[in-house]
Formats: sequence, structure tokens, C-alpha cells
Amino acid sequence: MQTPRRTSVAIAAVAASSLLLTACGSGSDSGSSDSGGGGAAAGGPVELSVALFGTFGFDEVGLFEEYERLNPGVTIRYESTQGETNYWPALQTRLASGSGVADVQGIEVARIADVTTNQPDLWTDLRETPAADALDGYVEWKSAAATTEDGAVLGLGTDIGPMGICYRTDLLQAAGLPTDPTELSARMQTWDDFLALGREFQANAPAGAAWHDSAGGLFNAIISQEETLYSDASGEPVYDTNPVIRAAFDQAAQAGQNGLTAKLEQFLDPAWDQGFASGSFATIACPSWMVGYIKGKAGDAGAGLWNVTTLPNGEGGNWGGSYLGIPAVSEHKEEAGELIAWLTAPEQQAKVFTEVGNFPSRTEAIESVSATTDEYFSGAPIGQIFSESAESAPVQTMGPNDGAMEEAIVQALLSVETAGTSPEEAWNNAVTEIQNQIG
Repeated sequence: MQTPRRTSVAIAAVAASSLLLTACGSGSDSGSSDSGGGGAAAGGPVELSVALFGTFGFDEVGLFEEYERLNPGVTIRYESTQGETNYWPALQTRLASGSGVADVQGIEVARIADVTTNQPDLWTDLRETPAADALDGYVEWKSAAATTEDGAVLGLGTDIGPMGICYRTDLLQAAGLPTDPTELSARMQTWDDFLALGREFQANAPAGAAWHDSAGGLFNAIISQEETLYSDASGEPVYDTNPVIRAAFDQAAQAGQNGLTAKLEQFLDPAWDQGFASGSFATIACPSWMVGYIKGKAGDAGAGLWNVTTLPNGEGGNWGGSYLGIPAVSEHKEEAGELIAWLTAPEQQAKVFTEVGNFPSRTEAIESVSATTDEYFSGAPIGQIFSESAESAPVQTMGPNDGAMEEAIVQALLSVETAGTSPEEAWNNAVTEIQNQIG
């Protein structure tokens, strides 16, 4: 099998100094909420297709409808896939065939190195579209991650994923645990403390409630605070030799074995969706984009029952964040470029965070949301919590196969929870699966 050329992308924390930067170029023109791209309908009516996964927030806050109003003659046809692990393989099939792709496709951060390394011919260089005017003003690593070695920019950043812990205040109160976020944080100085608190919760928990939603989510939260994950600085896989990955795997697997998790598969298990409302778990690893997901699944009845606190260790972390790209086969590159430039402008990013929770990747937007609070989450200062997490998040390296490696490990952890597989056997199964996929 031919070995693909590998690169890595350094993910830098959002440095405090970067918050002083402002968007450059003509991004402010494309981002104004009272003017659209203007040229989208110049050549006559056009329908733009947009295919995403999960909750990007655009549809939820009415941005597609707003863009159509600002650009008469433009119609947006939108679809979203529930889980990224379902979305990405289907997209790969369509990209390979050259048919069935949308004019705008979402790209998760764990896939962006695969795009820039192995798929540059399948995507449009945004420098050659109206999105060229919107390439500046991001936190430093965001644009760099979507840029090929020869300078082509294949994705425009939407959000980043600074971390916290979201929790059900009613469940913690019922188990005799503190519900104030500061008091709770003081009890969770390390991940061992977090799990010890989970054992205390389980001893007094309401019937049917587990401490945490899933071992896979716990694993991703733990590694979100680390620098080197699945790939080294050259992009080569190191998942099987990196002690950070194995230690996080063992800690999450033990939590699953000890009954601290609800044994649910994130995003793909209907019972996981239902658990936000039914109270089947008390805590969940909470990148900022999870805030909107919780609101959608817990519904109006969940308002005031949820809150947010910081990660253990007193450090920030990053999990997730996405991009918008234009497949090379799109017949509407000009109009698609105008659309994604507008969707990712500071004004729109700030609005999405305020109403949904996806944290901005543009520095100008980050400045504007730092004081945001969320009444649904008991008035939590989410702007401050996620801004501070972003500022202290570590530099992370990424490679083109990170998404595949993460998926295999999370599935192995699920087998520990649901099938009683021993952690050692599950780890070996994950290694075998990864080797079969990437060689």
C-alpha cells in the first residue's frame, strides 16, 4: 500500500495577545449583518447546497434564512448528519465518485490534516474564491491547519472547542454533592479527583443516573489537555507509543468497568440523546459546542437544571471545532465562497456562540463574547469559562489519520462498557483496527 505523504499541524492555544488582533482584509464587509455578499444573485437565481454534521448553529439561529433575505435569488438547501463518524465516510465516497457532494461541506478538525495532505485536488483553494477576503483574523492555528504545504487554503474556520464540564445540578444535589461551579471545581483538582467524586455520587445517586455519559467522552476530555496525541510533529502515528493516550484509555476504561458511566455511544445512540432530558448521567465532557447540543436534546424542561464548571487540573483543553470547505466539483464556487465568508464572519460567529454555544475562532468575535452568560445553564459565565479554557489550552499536533485513530479507540472503550471486554483486549482490538485502516 502506498504510504501517503504526512504532515502535521500545530494547534496553538489562543494566546492572550491574540485577543487584541482584529480581522484583516475585507472580512468586515462580508461579515456585516445588514449586507450580504451582493454578487451571489448577480448571475441569476442560484441554489446552494450545504451539508454539515451535528450542530454548527447556522440553521439554529436563522443564518441561512437571513442570508437568503440579504441576497435575493439565493436559495440554500441544507442537510445535517447526526454523527460525524457517519458523515465523513459517506462524504469520502461522494468525493471519490465526483457526485452527490454539496457546494459547501463541513470538515471536522480531526479530518483537516487528511484533507490538506491527501485530498487537496478534491477541494477548492479558497484563495481563488470570494472567501479570499475572509482568510485573516483567526486564532493563529486555525487557518494554518487548513493550509497545504504549497499555500492552498481548503477550509474556512467556524469554531474551536475549548473545554469545560457540564453537569446536572439537580442530580448532584440529590446525591449530596456541591452544585456551585466554584465549589465543584475545588473538588475536582485532578482527573482522579473527578472519578473519586463520581464514586461518591454513585453511592448516593438517584435511580438510573450514572456519573458520566461515556468512557469515550471521558477519554477525549482527558487528552484535550495534552500536547502530543495520536501523531507526532512529523505527522507519524504515535498513538501506540504515546503514554498519554494509553493512560487516558486505561483511566476511561476503568471508569466504564466501575459503573461510573452510562455506557452510551455519543451522537449515534438514541438513548444518549434521551439521557440529556431523562437524567441518565450527571456530567459530560463539555466543549463549547456541546452547550447547544444539550439545549436541543434537553429541551425547555432542562433550562436551569444544567451548569458548567472548569476542567480538572485547572487547565484548558480543546476538543473539536470545524471548517467549511468547497468541493472541487461544485458548480457554484463563487457563490459558495461568498456564503462561507459571511457565515464565518465575526458577527455571525458571535451570534452563534451567544445563542448556541459554538465558540468563535475569529479573534474579533472572541473579544465580543467574553462576557456572555447563559440563562439556560443557570446563568453560567460561559464567555469567561470558555475564553479562559481557550487561552490556556496546549499546543497540539495533528496528523492525517487522527480521526480514524480516535474513532477506533472510542469504539474500543465502548466495548469495555457494553460488552464487558477487558481493557487490555479492547486496546489490542483498537490497535489492530487502526493498523488495518492506516497500515
